[in-house]
Amino acid sequence: MAALLLCPPGVYRPQSDSELLGRAVARSGRAPARDVLDLCTGTGTVALAAARSGARSVSAVDLSRRATCAARLNGRLHRAGLAVHRGDLFAAVPGRRFGLITANPPYVPSPSDRLPRHRSARSWDGGRDGRRLIDRICDGAADHLEPDGALLMVHSAVSDVDRTLERLAGRGLTGRVVERLRIPLGPVMRARSALHEARGMVERGTTDEELVVVEATRAC
Repeated sequence: MAALLLCPPGVYRPQSDSELLGRAVARSGRAPARDVLDLCTGTGTVALAAARSGARSVSAVDLSRRATCAARLNGRLHRAGLAVHRGDLFAAVPGRRFGLITANPPYVPSPSDRLPRHRSARSWDGGRDGRRLIDRICDGAADHLEPDGALLMVHSAVSDVDRTLERLAGRGLTGRVVERLRIPLGPVMRARSALHEARGMVERGTTDEELVVVEATRAC
């Protein structure tokens, strides 16, 4: 991951999920000489990982004005030449297809399906089941991938990995887990432990979670 990143207040600071996805990009060998799309880019850290891996071009997308400003500045700082777009997922790059799509969407199950638009929680709130953005990415990825392209997406196992694989299959993509990492619960997940326990998402007294990176390609 990038050694130095500008991260203004209100922008998601790269954490274990960002690092795991960045490593998956490097290990996959799917970025070199390909056009890459990084959704929910935040500071642009995964977009920079793709650029360092030899991508032909990298487009970085975020709905947050602050995040797009940060990603643009970090691209310049690291001389990566990122094309940064402010917009809602794939709508920011209409009609384009990519050899690799990466995504670290908000995935923490939240009290309501109504997602915040102007608070830091927008970076992690994923709706009641944590899947509001995950499902939209699963649904739209196939239409924006080259025939031999791939999606790499990270999220918590609390948000139901099997549902991700099923959703991708329903859109003609074959998914598999390519990276796993178990970490202590972070501040937001800890604060919502009682909520997640009450919904049966985690066992009582859970103190850690598993992060996964799902890779998806067109079904043969």
